[in-house]
Amino acid sequence: MVSINDALEIIYKNIKKKSREIIPIEEAIGRVVSRNYKAFFDLPRFDNSAMDGYAVKVADAGLKVKIKEITYAGDQAEEGFSQGEVVKIMTGAPTPNGCESIVPIEDVVVEEDGIVLPRNIKMNMMIRWKGEDIKRGENFLDTNTKITAYSLALLASQGISHIEVYRKPKVVIFSTGEELKAHYEKIEAHQLYNSNAPMFYARAKELGCDVSYISTSGDTLESLKESVQNAYDADLILTSGGVSVGDKDFTIQAFQELGMEILFSKVDIKPGKPTTFGKLDNCLVINLPGNPLAGMVNFEMFVKPTILKLSGTESFYHPLITTKMAKEYKIRAGKNSVILGTWNGSTFTPISNQKPGMVSPMALADGMIVTTKEIALLEKDREVQMIPIKIDIQSDKEEDFFIR
Repeated sequence: MVSINDALEIIYKNIKKKSREIIPIEEAIGRVVSRNYKAFFDLPRFDNSAMDGYAVKVADAGLKVKIKEITYAGDQAEEGFSQGEVVKIMTGAPTPNGCESIVPIEDVVVEEDGIVLPRNIKMNMMIRWKGEDIKRGENFLDTNTKITAYSLALLASQGISHIEVYRKPKVVIFSTGEELKAHYEKIEAHQLYNSNAPMFYARAKELGCDVSYISTSGDTLESLKESVQNAYDADLILTSGGVSVGDKDFTIQAFQELGMEILFSKVDIKPGKPTTFGKLDNCLVINLPGNPLAGMVNFEMFVKPTILKLSGTESFYHPLITTKMAKEYKIRAGKNSVILGTWNGSTFTPISNQKPGMVSPMALADGMIVTTKEIALLEKDREVQMIPIKIDIQSDKEEDFFIR
């Protein structure tokens, strides 16, 4: 049996980045960049106006001047203008030669034969300078960066239509157990619906994988081996059930007979002790417990970082949020325990009833905390480290967000 930390280290050491592909930037959201990208040109490409207003000479402050020309965004820059003249200019338009400042349109007095400028004009007001955002030749998007809508904007600003990314991890999911039926099938009184496979399928999708599902295997050695062989082209095979001690638990045996190297088979964690990790040729294999909550906890603890590292990112370690206990919580000491709970942005509240076979606590959990085997009590207001589960956390209460 290995510790949680040792299990994670074994996983990290046995994952290699996948091959690369080139895709349109519009399809790259959530993907991981596989090389550095340098700017082809400055951004902005030229000095331009930050406001609708007038390009002026500072020496004309407080004086009446004439409007020489009007320049719109997309026009070529005016060659220049003299003292006593201004160029009316729109936001984003290139500044004319000799422009010393931009005066906003609302700060001038318009008269029939010209405009009167304000007295307080300073040099370089309201001008966006060439290259102040991105300079030509500098890295603007680094390898191993996860693409968001905002990094996509960077690519588009450089005229880049396609980008090189790591290939999506391919995950194959199946569950063992003849008593398990798909959620769309009719079941008998002695049977159960398979909640694990749809859950893991959806979670792997959320994490950016190409996911496929192989129908539930019967609890025979032959049927399990057939399911495994059908998943050989995956980067990760994920199973649940059939990994604890039982007369019909053949999962590990099936993988071993097909040549799997087991890297660990039990973890010092509650819930989820029988979690197993191994390699079958170029494919990683993780067997999770069949109990839904235990399976979910171990997915978040071990499968999530596996998927993240397979995707090419360097940010595959568990993030931590420092928070406080909302109330006292007693724990049965003697095991390293994972506790699911809700988080309101300031305190962590353990879910009151969270047994390994339950389903309902999983939908409530915002995150989880992990205690060592010596801990028997977490006092109210004690500082704890929470591993977040729900990434997009919103509030059901309107609050003042200003820093005052």
